Amino acid sequence: MARPNNRNITQDLPKVSLSKEGLREALSLFRYVKPYRAEFFTALALTTVLSGITTSFPLLFKSMIDKAHDTDDATFHIPASWLMAIMLGLLLLQVVISFFRAYLFTKVGERSIADIRQDIYKRMIRMPMEFFTQRRVGELSSRISVDVAQIQDTITSVVPQTIRVVMTFLICICLILFISAKLTLLMLCMIPFTAAIAFIFGRRVKKLSREAQDQLADSGIVVQESLQGITNVKAFSNEWYEVKRYTASISNSVKLALKSGVQQALFNSLLIFSIFGTLIFLIWYSTHLMQQGLLSYGALTAFIIYTAFLGSTLASFADLYNQLQKSIGATQRVRELLMDKIEDVNVDSEAADERYKLKGKVSLQNISFSYPGRKDVMVLKNVSIDAGKGQQIAIVGPSGAGKSTITSLLLRFYEPDSGSLLFDDREAHSIPMAQLRMQMALVPQDVHLFGGTIYENIIYGKPDATEEEVMEAAKKANAHDFISKFPEGYKTVVGERGIKLSGGQRQRVAIARAILKDPVILILDEATSSLDSESEALVQEAMNYLMKGRTSFVIAHRLSTIRNADKIIVLEDGMVTESGTHQELLRIEEGLYRNMSRMQLTE
Repeated sequence: MARPNNRNITQDLPKVSLSKEGLREALSLFRYVKPYRAEFFTALALTTVLSGITTSFPLLFKSMIDKAHDTDDATFHIPASWLMAIMLGLLLLQVVISFFRAYLFTKVGERSIADIRQDIYKRMIRMPMEFFTQRRVGELSSRISVDVAQIQDTITSVVPQTIRVVMTFLICICLILFISAKLTLLMLCMIPFTAAIAFIFGRRVKKLSREAQDQLADSGIVVQESLQGITNVKAFSNEWYEVKRYTASISNSVKLALKSGVQQALFNSLLIFSIFGTLIFLIWYSTHLMQQGLLSYGALTAFIIYTAFLGSTLASFADLYNQLQKSIGATQRVRELLMDKIEDVNVDSEAADERYKLKGKVSLQNISFSYPGRKDVMVLKNVSIDAGKGQQIAIVGPSGAGKSTITSLLLRFYEPDSGSLLFDDREAHSIPMAQLRMQMALVPQDVHLFGGTIYENIIYGKPDATEEEVMEAAKKANAHDFISKFPEGYKTVVGERGIKLSGGQRQRVAIARAILKDPVILILDEATSSLDSESEALVQEAMNYLMKGRTSFVIAHRLSTIRNADKIIVLEDGMVTESGTHQELLRIEEGLYRNMSRMQLTE
């Protein structure tokens, strides 16, 4: 079974090559740090102070050891007890500074990332439907969680760590040159050998590790797909097949992980050999210098400690480089969202504007349309439909004829390729999108209920409604009775996508939501096609009430539900082939509507 590639949802973010453009994009997100720049730069200054304190300890150790051996090479000519007191004082100062540094970076990181997340969500929620049809929900969730978390890690960890590592490296190089130029030059000569090992094996390990993680991500997708489609899995008795798929995917992941582990073990072994080999060689050479009186015991101790510092900073550079690559990749994906085109809707609560109040007249004039991702397939071809105020317009036709596409155009989820969409003889684009949609309501075939309570789902149609208005809307939708039978009534949690309610109950909750909204224009997209007879009767009664006095567009599969429509539009292959009342269409010899009606009567 083919599975879409969804690897970018894993925690292991893809990395991009460092470039001026990438760095510029990464730095652009630091504008979110600007409101907290005082805390941020204070934390950076504390990081620099910490590097100075840390690198001062080996010099103090050197003086203490040299004094113990009664040499004149001590850097600080003060009593050992004073040296110990200074080191304890510095240690205490280091603890205090570390606390405030960590607190400030955390404060800046959390607040700036909260701002980024809010901005991303504000833009994401305003994206056009085209955006959502071309991306998976998991991918978008990943951007607002994983990608942003990586940016947060950059602000709170990568940047301060980079500054600390660079400062420590520079200070250590200066100090070991001061202690012994000969030992320093010898050590620097050994670095290329260690770097070559790290470069050669590091690339192999990185590649194999990425392949193993990608395979593990594929295993996660198998779990996600099988659990999301658990009804189909059990209905087809395919538990064995899903277990086989998952086992095969896990087995491949284990093979790749073991292969990566072998390379990692070899890399670690050679690296340890290189580092300790260099250390042994340095100590051997330092004994010659000590015998010649060119190096003291304290100087050797300080040199070894500084060398260890240098080794740790060099190791940190590789990790920081990888983290920076991930950060730039995450930044690019986040900036794509922040720079992408959005709909002209307001994220703040907006009151109805009398200038754009609709009466209910709707006109589609010579509309042609193809979806953005399938421009070669024309879904609608020169479609013209006129609806007067308060009229009920039914749209019927075979699957794929373009019925649901018309609802998407009415709600301006998409813009037509050609033709005009008019509301009260005004071009649709001349009415602000939010003002238009707040006067429309949609009751789809597949009702989506949010995971909260029934009350919260109904009041979604009018967030400022009173409890009495919510209950009245439920009564008109034939929903009050079944809601009242639940132990918790309107406070009953419906579960994810309303799974705890039956299809008919979900439809009536959706109708109650639409009634509460009190729209001028109503769109019913096959709202009863998947219901049993009893549920259909209750839903149909609720819909009849809902349609009173409103311009309604009803997409119907069951023709018995639209016999009283003011006008029935028959779509076939994206074109209007018939138009009229129920009786008028039945009189058309060999007409599509007549054939559809005859077939449903014989079912």
